Amino acid sequence: MTSLSERIAESLSRSVSDVFGVMGNGNAHLLDALPRVGVRFTAMRHEAGGVAAADAYFRAAGRLAVATTTYGAGFTNALTPLAEAAQARIPLVLVTGDAPTDGARPWDVDQRALAEAVGARWITAALDDPGADRAVALARAERTAVVLAIPHDLVSADAVVEVARTEPVEVSPKDTSAALTLLRTARRPLVLAGRGAWLDGAGPALTTLADRLGALTATTALGAGLFGDSPHDLGIAGGFGSDAAAAVMRDADVVLVVGASLSQFTLRFGDLFGPDARLIQVDIEDSPAHPRVDEFVRGAARAAAEALVAGLPVASPPRWSEAPRGRAPRHTDDELAADGRLDPRALATALDGLLPADRTVVQDGGHFLGWAPSYWRIPAPNRLVMVGTAYQSIGLGFPSAVGAAVALPATTVVLCTGDGGGLMALADFETFVRTARSGVVVVFNDAAYGAELHQYGSLDHGAMLIPEVDFAGVGRSLGATAATVGSLADLAALELWSGEGVLVLDCRISREVVAPYLREWMHASHLD
Repeated sequence: MTSLSERIAESLSRSVSDVFGVMGNGNAHLLDALPRVGVRFTAMRHEAGGVAAADAYFRAAGRLAVATTTYGAGFTNALTPLAEAAQARIPLVLVTGDAPTDGARPWDVDQRALAEAVGARWITAALDDPGADRAVALARAERTAVVLAIPHDLVSADAVVEVARTEPVEVSPKDTSAALTLLRTARRPLVLAGRGAWLDGAGPALTTLADRLGALTATTALGAGLFGDSPHDLGIAGGFGSDAAAAVMRDADVVLVVGASLSQFTLRFGDLFGPDARLIQVDIEDSPAHPRVDEFVRGAARAAAEALVAGLPVASPPRWSEAPRGRAPRHTDDELAADGRLDPRALATALDGLLPADRTVVQDGGHFLGWAPSYWRIPAPNRLVMVGTAYQSIGLGFPSAVGAAVALPATTVVLCTGDGGGLMALADFETFVRTARSGVVVVFNDAAYGAELHQYGSLDHGAMLIPEVDFAGVGRSLGATAATVGSLADLAALELWSGEGVLVLDCRISREVVAPYLREWMHASHLD
């Protein structure tokens, strides 16, 4: 006979190749079964890391990954990245242990209530319905995190298997007709694409659409690189983009938004588009993401883009403006700020020229998170992995880098982290060093919680400061090569690096330079 855990492993093997997590009483039988069905398990050092790694794996590879924890503390440790995955609309399955079917034990908590409180869906495995196929189908169909719970008394009991089906979202001809009417009137059209467009493979159709409209293009931060090196692309819309590009976007009269949620950061807190601009949004949600949307096309990004292309004449009208070239300017020629520490803008500019071109950039949360998208070339949307931004969390950088390294082993994974978030995630620093074929850790080390320091500078600084940590020393102790970077000359360590294993760059940056995106947010929040 086949146990419930074995049935779940078999079902998962039809849909996934990788599982991340930490072993415990609640999932030991599952982990025992995974190698026998050809599923690779990457052992993390913290349960939060398992979920963050599975999240990053999907963002990098576009394929579903599974996280796993034991019950109780193992599950509750994973709640922060579970909330991030749910809010960021990342398809993810977390297989966890749970209380027995005959009632909770003294140490059990209501895990279902906790999962649903952070926005995740819940399925309880049963002997006649293991639930794995349903969990995978639900995660994909609703683009969300799904928890599959195995009651502790059933983990090794005999089970049967189930099959699930999902239906795609169809594009309405009525919606596309209304959108085409508006697009045909456009004199200054702009196509704005997000991560959803990339995940659905809509890039080629959107490029054709822009050509037929004579439109300029732009992306959200999570869609960066979708239009490649097109001379008509304005780059990132929002706080990570350049002011010159933003000025052009503000002149657009019709904006087609595909696979993007129109967050306040993308819209520059309402200032990105002019007051008379008309917005068309394409998304699989039931309704528009923002009140500024004039026409809404419900459907998958690629199908909708292809339908719009089919409704336009084959023509290549002249572009209505020139796209400013290059990424955000440094604003300084000095490598050091007034306090004698590295200016992060000078550091970011230098790193862009030294890091391997075939790079996958992984970002933790923190004040520093704008430097890489603003100053570095991002090869494609799946090469910028930002786990934590949806839930506004920090401390998920190292495990996210693990997920990206497993998903895209041929590339160099470049992790950008701060000292605060880096210290939170130290448990999986070791995992990254252990698993990455080629990785660089860039620690933007300002010896502080930089975002809070800038936002609440009038308050006592004691709780905002961090004693300067030797991340280079920590990296060496875990098997990495490392260098402390106090000047741009110290980046010679990167030039000399072989490209194999993990290199840690502990960059001592200034606290005095405020990132433009943070200034923008502070102004909108009346904190400046």
